Amino acid sequence: MEKDILRGGQFLVKEIDCEDIFTPEDFNEDQLMMKEAVTEFIDREVWPKKPQFEQKDYALTESCMRKAAELGFLSISVPEEYGGMGLGFVDTMLVCDYISGATGSFSTAFGAHTGIGTLPITLYGTEEQKQKYVPKLASGEWFGAYCLTEPSAGSDANSGKTKAVLSEDGKSYKITGQKMWISNAGFCSLMIVFARIEDDKNITGFIVEYDPENPNGITLGEEEHKLGIRASSTRQVFYNDTVVPVENMLSTRGNGFKIAMNALNVGRIKLAAACLDAQRRVITESVKYANDRVQFNVPISSFGAMRQKFAEMATNCWVGESASYRAAKNIEDRIEMRKNNGKDTHQEAELKGVEEYAIECSILKVAVSEFTQKCTDEGIQIFGGMGFSEDTPIESAWRDARISRIYEGTNEINRMLSIGMLIKKAMKGHVDLLTPATAVQEELMGIPSFETPDFSELFSEEKNIIKNLKKLFMMVAGAALQKYGEKIEQQQQLMLAASDILIQVYLAESAILRAEKMANKNGKDAVKEQIAMAQLNLFHAIDIIETAGKHSIISFSSGDEQRMMLMGLKRYIKYVNMPNIVELRNIIAGKVIKENKYCF
Repeated sequence: MEKDILRGGQFLVKEIDCEDIFTPEDFNEDQLMMKEAVTEFIDREVWPKKPQFEQKDYALTESCMRKAAELGFLSISVPEEYGGMGLGFVDTMLVCDYISGATGSFSTAFGAHTGIGTLPITLYGTEEQKQKYVPKLASGEWFGAYCLTEPSAGSDANSGKTKAVLSEDGKSYKITGQKMWISNAGFCSLMIVFARIEDDKNITGFIVEYDPENPNGITLGEEEHKLGIRASSTRQVFYNDTVVPVENMLSTRGNGFKIAMNALNVGRIKLAAACLDAQRRVITESVKYANDRVQFNVPISSFGAMRQKFAEMATNCWVGESASYRAAKNIEDRIEMRKNNGKDTHQEAELKGVEEYAIECSILKVAVSEFTQKCTDEGIQIFGGMGFSEDTPIESAWRDARISRIYEGTNEINRMLSIGMLIKKAMKGHVDLLTPATAVQEELMGIPSFETPDFSELFSEEKNIIKNLKKLFMMVAGAALQKYGEKIEQQQQLMLAASDILIQVYLAESAILRAEKMANKNGKDAVKEQIAMAQLNLFHAIDIIETAGKHSIISFSSGDEQRMMLMGLKRYIKYVNMPNIVELRNIIAGKVIKENKYCF
């Protein structure tokens, strides 16, 4: 019997069993071998050359991409019939995760090529287009770039001015315009270019070949001077009557905005993956340094202030990983389900599988990119003055981390998208928000129970709190939606606050379910650090949720309604047994310091 697969966003309205989520402990043998192969490649070819990447060695980035291609790493998600490995979504995430830890320069080149540089063709291309281009991209014979952003079109991606004009004989389009921040521009052979035909409402996608020997009206700007990802080739691209055959239109006229958005959904969850190993490596480098650095006659790792940092860094990394692989497997299962029902082609199954979890993709992009920024910042702090020096790998990690909150849609855009998409799903009937929101309203009017529940079982209290945090989201978002209706999208500050609650619920639940699953399998004592991380993260999540909830309630309500909701807020964030935060941190940090590395 086919198991009931949760739809995107439904985590808010369903109770989820820990055995139903996928965790990194569930990697199969092939996946573990793949992880080892990728890590070995990075440790051999990329990590030792970090200083060269920081010196803007673009040729090094390109040569590492060619080596990655030889090992098949560019072809993981490409279907076998187009020269790829045809592996599942979890494998794609896994490779993206471990290939991205050493430097953002290589990580960006890899992500731009395998994601937005290749995916639009595998997902939207005709059979002829796929046969012609995808094998070259999968093998690394050609590299891809994605040309969407323009000087006047950033977050508002559909407002681009680049024009495509049909020739008189109807055989080709001439593209004219300017693109900026184009990753891989300096060494690509193929560009996915978005342009507007006549006065169409939406842009259209085109596959544009690029050969510097025969530029066809394409000129490249100089390499951009950037804060981080310094050896990632980033240039402006100018088109002046660039001739593109009509058969190189991608999908249909006016479908470019949809292509762009769906390519970005995949890009978002893969960006979350690409921020994970960077954190693991920063934690490892930082703890090694702290164990070696002696002050006041003891290693600085023995100080409580340091232990707090290691506990928080490790917890954030582990929580982000838990949520990322949970969502990746949901997407993989959804794709398989759609393929198996026979109605969808491979392309449609992939597209709809990822689109289904667009909310989770946005949540992860925001959360994990912000964890990475915090992690690298604390890394510099642990290294002290040395962290500020280019002689250690930490300052470049900090600079590289900064872009992850901007590209694939800024974190502000993604926060608002997550709520906007949830509302749309509710309106379509894909996620029933009305029933639970009504139930919460009735519960708030009723008399609360004063019985002390039995929370003796592991995570029973935490899971009860998660249930209450979901109610809290319904209470706050439901009331705001009732007040503003469709105009809620104009209330950006309220949407940002609602997204903070949504993000924290998803992360906290993912971490608790993962730790519970591990405890069920190995016993509580064997995974006490993971239990501590899940509990510590929940405590922080409640703080964030309380602030976001309070800011919202006092901004859109007044009088009795406000008082009732503030009482509801208090009720839904309440612990019966408060955790000992210092003890939890000491448990986590103790393990990291003893192992002298990130060890989860």
